[in-house]
Amino acid sequence: MEKNKTEGYYLNIKNRQSFAVLFLFSFFGLLYFNCSPKYSNLSPPIDDFQEFTSSGDSLITDKWWEVFNDDKLNILIDSAMRSNLNLAATWQQFLSTRATVRSQASNKWPAIEASAQTARTLPEPDFVGGENTQLGFLSSYELDLWGRIGTAVNAEKFRSEASYFDYQTLSLSLSAEIATTWYQLQAAKRQLQITEDQIKTNEAIIKLIRSRFVGGQLRAVDILRQAQLLESTKEQKIIFETNIQLLKNQLAVLLGKQPQEGIVLDGATMPTVPELPKTGLPLELVRRRPDLKQSFATLLAADRDMASAVQSKYPRITLSGRGQLRSNNFDNLFDNWAYSLAGNILAPLFYGGQLKAEVDRATAVKKQRLYEYGQATLVAFREVEDALTQDMKQAERLDNIARQLELAEKSNKQLRVEFLNGFSPYLDVLLGLDQEQQLRRDYVAAQLQHVQIRIALYRALAGGFDTGRNLDEQKNKWDEFYEQ
Repeated sequence: MEKNKTEGYYLNIKNRQSFAVLFLFSFFGLLYFNCSPKYSNLSPPIDDFQEFTSSGDSLITDKWWEVFNDDKLNILIDSAMRSNLNLAATWQQFLSTRATVRSQASNKWPAIEASAQTARTLPEPDFVGGENTQLGFLSSYELDLWGRIGTAVNAEKFRSEASYFDYQTLSLSLSAEIATTWYQLQAAKRQLQITEDQIKTNEAIIKLIRSRFVGGQLRAVDILRQAQLLESTKEQKIIFETNIQLLKNQLAVLLGKQPQEGIVLDGATMPTVPELPKTGLPLELVRRRPDLKQSFATLLAADRDMASAVQSKYPRITLSGRGQLRSNNFDNLFDNWAYSLAGNILAPLFYGGQLKAEVDRATAVKKQRLYEYGQATLVAFREVEDALTQDMKQAERLDNIARQLELAEKSNKQLRVEFLNGFSPYLDVLLGLDQEQQLRRDYVAAQLQHVQIRIALYRALAGGFDTGRNLDEQKNKWDEFYEQ
C-alpha cells in the first residue's frame, strides 16, 4: 500500500512537471505569435500609376548603347566596366556588406571559446603552490524566440542588396556618361572639321575681294570685315581643339587610365538616332530600374530594423555550458574534469524609455524611407516624361535648323552671283556667309543634343546589365549559408 502511494506521489510530480513544461511552451508560443511585429505592405505612396504620354515600338535591351551600332562605343563601355576605379570601389563596398551579413548571421549559431592557463606559485612550502594548469571551453547560445536575430540578419541582407543595386546604378550611369562623352568628342571633331573648312573658304574669299579691291570695285572696310570673320572662325577652331583634348582626358579617366597616356580615336561621325523605344508600364519601370530597387531594398531594411527594435523589448533566453580540466600537476590534468550547464532569461523591465524610443526612431526611419522611395519613383517618372518631350521637340528643332541651313545656302549662292555681277554689296554676302557657317555649327550642336537626350531616355528606362563581375559561385555559397 505504501508502495502504491509512493508511486502515485512520484507520478503526480511528473504530471505537474509535464503540465508546467506544456504551460511554458504555450505561454511563449502565445507571446511569439501575438508579440512578433507584423511586416506591412511596402508599396510606393502613390495613389495610381498613370501610363506614359507616348511610347515607341522598339524594345530596350540590357546593353542599351548597342542601339547606336557603334563598335568603338561598345569597346569603350565594356572596357570601362572592368577598369573604372569608382565602379571597382563600389563593388568592394558591396562585398563588404556581404561580409557584414555573414557576421550578423553568425549570431544564429552557438559561440564557443577555448581557454588554456598555466602558472607556478613559489615558494611551494609556504603557499602550497606548485603548478596550476587549466584547460576549458565555454559555449553560449541565445534562443531566437521572437525572431530578433533573424530579423536583424534580414535587415543586413536587404542593405547588402541595396549596395548591389547601388553598383548597378553606377554601372548604368557610367555607361551613359561614357556614351555622352564619346559623342561630345565626335561632335567636337565634327565642329573642328567644319571650322577648318570655313577657314579655307574665308581665306579664299579674302583673296577674291583683295583682287577686286585692287580694281577699285570694293572698299578697304570690306577686306577688314572679312578678315575679322576669318579671325573669329580661327578662334572657334581653338575652342574646339581645346574641347577635344579635354574630352579625351575625361574619357581616359572614365576608362581608368591616365590622361597623359592619350587615346587614339579616329573618325568623327554622329550616330543616327533610332526610333523612340517602348516605354512600357510605369510599374515595370519601378521593378526594372536599379536605383528604384535600391530605394526599395533600403525601405525593406528599415522595416526589419523596426521589427528588430520591437523584438528587443521581449525577454531573451540564453543557454550556456562550461567544461574545465584543472590540476596542480600537469601529469594529472586529464584525471579531473567538471562541467556546468545553465540557462538565463533576461527580461527588460525599466530602461527609462530607451527601448520605446528606439522603436519610435526605427518607425520614423521606416516612414522616411517609404517617402523617399515614393519620391524616387516620381522623379523616375519625370525623367522619362522629360526625355520623351525633349526628344520629340529636339527632332522638330533639327528639322527646322536643317531647313534654315538649306535656305541659307541657296540665299548665299544667289548673293555671290549678284555680288560678282555688281548688284549686291559685299556686306550682304558677309552677313549671309557668317549666318550659314553658324547654322552649320548649330546643326552639329543640335545633333549632339538630340543624342544626349536619347541617352538620357535610355538611362531613364534601362535596367541593370551584366558588367563582367560574376558572383555565381559566391552567391551559391551565400544562399546555402542563409538556408542554414
